[in-house]
Amino acid sequence: MNRELLKSICLSQPEATEEYPFGPSVTVYKVCNKIFAMVNVQGDLGFNVKCDPEIAETLRSSYKSVTAWNFQKKHWNYIMVDESISDELITTWIEDSFDLVVDKLPKFKKLAIQARVSEII
Repeated sequence: MNRELLKSICLSQPEATEEYPFGPSVTVYKVCNKIFAMVNVQGDLGFNVKCDPEIAETLRSSYKSVTAWNFQKKHWNYIMVDESISDELITTWIEDSFDLVVDKLPKFKKLAIQARVSEII
């Protein structure tokens, strides 16, 4: 996994946007103005994703590189990318984060995004 592939995965989500609201050091990926992923721009590759609280705890205890660093620890995990985590797993976590955010959107926005997903499939 590298930053370009991570960016591609994030931007492949329907209606996803890339922004820098916290300055140039963090890339923020949003859907309908709601954050679903944040990626550090410099240094070792790491990113935050939203996660179901129970699953978040399980992931933290299962993977050394998954922590609850510097963000809402109950709902967000920080993943330091290393060889212990496959690209497929990273993709799944990003997609799950996106789905959690979309699920909390107003119904009309959620339905529009789900319709886009159906068109892609």
